Amino acid sequence: MKILVLGSAAGGGFPQWNCNCRNCAGVRDGSLRATPRTQSSIAVSANGVDWVLFNASPDILTQFRASPALQPGRGLRDTGIVGVVLMDAQIDHTTGLFMLREGKPLDVWCTAQVHEDLTSGNPVFNVLSHFCTVRWQPVSVVPPSSFSIPGAAGLRLTPVPLTSKAPPYSPHRHDPHPGDNIGMLIEDERSGQRVFYAPGFGAMEPHLEPFLADSDCVMLDGTFWTDDEMIRLGISTKTARSIGHLPQSGPDGMMALLARYPKPRKLLIHINNTNPILDEDSPERAELTRAGIELAADGMLIEYGETT
Repeated sequence: MKILVLGSAAGGGFPQWNCNCRNCAGVRDGSLRATPRTQSSIAVSANGVDWVLFNASPDILTQFRASPALQPGRGLRDTGIVGVVLMDAQIDHTTGLFMLREGKPLDVWCTAQVHEDLTSGNPVFNVLSHFCTVRWQPVSVVPPSSFSIPGAAGLRLTPVPLTSKAPPYSPHRHDPHPGDNIGMLIEDERSGQRVFYAPGFGAMEPHLEPFLADSDCVMLDGTFWTDDEMIRLGISTKTARSIGHLPQSGPDGMMALLARYPKPRKLLIHINNTNPILDEDSPERAELTRAGIELAADGMLIEYGETT
């Protein structure tokens, strides 16, 4: 199994186009040792040829150009992507679908809640229907039902509901439903390797225990360092938890949670531009490293637990 990190930043990317926080300003002028990142997405393959895309970010064309494996060039028009899985209906995870309109019929796996949001509040699927055929493949989370994707032999996917909120445009923004946001257990049927991918991990819940304890690798929400990060910077009045993100620091944060699980390799993805861990010389980054937690980076390839 190969996991290719296409993008590792939260919405807006890093540096964010209109942000002059310490991180964004520093990476632009070279005063900060940090790596630019595009908005989060991964691709997974069991054979290195046929890939499943998880989320379609606004940066998808840049990500594809940087990833030759996704363009095998077997014909006049070609792609290595055999299907798209959406973890939620957030704009930074779905806008890239518009960039895929020029291909063959688009097979999209998502929950009924995400499908509803993308046909009503933000009618992405309706717009795409004028350019290509969108074939919705329902994903069930109550109860969770494992599935495979035609053309991606060797991969088994199990959706896991996560506590979160639907996007601000959703008709049920303030009425959460299971399926608004999911994690995904990705298994290689040949090797038995298990990766748990949850870029919108907002809180620990009892049913998530085996996915954290038994996976070989976890790729979890790295959005904010502190719960009040955006408030302290004067950017927002909302806490990290209130918008569905578990911060890394604190006695009940992501680092404390992951310390309970010795088995998996631990990576953070979906990292907000304000997060001090992006500064490679920051004490927060050093603390994260001491805890045995890595940052996903654009272009990172994880293969059978090893990075190349």
